[in-house]
Amino acid sequence: MIGLCVIAAALLARNLNVILLHLPDEASQGAIYRIFYFHLPAAMTAGACAFVALAASILYLATKNFRYDSIAVSVTEVGLAFGAMVLATGMIWARIIWGIWWTWDARLTSMLIVWLMYAGYLMLRRAIDEPTARARNAAVLSIFIAPGVYITWKSIEWWRTQHPGPVLSIRGGGGMAPGMESAAYWNLLALGLIAVVLVMVRMQQETYQRRLDALRREAHVL
Repeated sequence: MIGLCVIAAALLARNLNVILLHLPDEASQGAIYRIFYFHLPAAMTAGACAFVALAASILYLATKNFRYDSIAVSVTEVGLAFGAMVLATGMIWARIIWGIWWTWDARLTSMLIVWLMYAGYLMLRRAIDEPTARARNAAVLSIFIAPGVYITWKSIEWWRTQHPGPVLSIRGGGGMAPGMESAAYWNLLALGLIAVVLVMVRMQQETYQRRLDALRREAHVL
């Protein structure tokens, strides 16, 4: 884990050097466009966390193995943090480019709704003390939320509101110069590694918490 932290930190430092000092300003947006290199990778990382949470929730319901529940809650918490980064950077970007902090655009609104639903997932877990019931209900809710992530991803294609359409070539955008686009992928790798480290730490905490809960139940019986 320490080695992964070092790699992620070194890669992030390298990316910051390229993004801030070597890439030119964007023709129409100027220097503020550099926030894109954190906004988009954070969104993709949050989406990946949601997909893993969905898979882990399905596997828990199929196997009743609490390890999958630990994975689901860990990646959900990390994904929620990256989702908050998406919303925060998006608002800063919107204030400079659109002149407002928030507008009820399809992409922005769907992202906020999904973020609030995943926050509700964590609130649900805190409201249920019995481990099996907590894991089962949380898994069902995670599966219920997952289609919202897909709706958010496709929203800029289904509804042409204020948010711009796809930019990266992998989504058919192609609106960036190759040298500028590659920096987004490098920072996606850095943020992805950071997310992996955070999930590993959170899973360790979840394991310790389960052991502590078991000891408390045994002590209560005695």
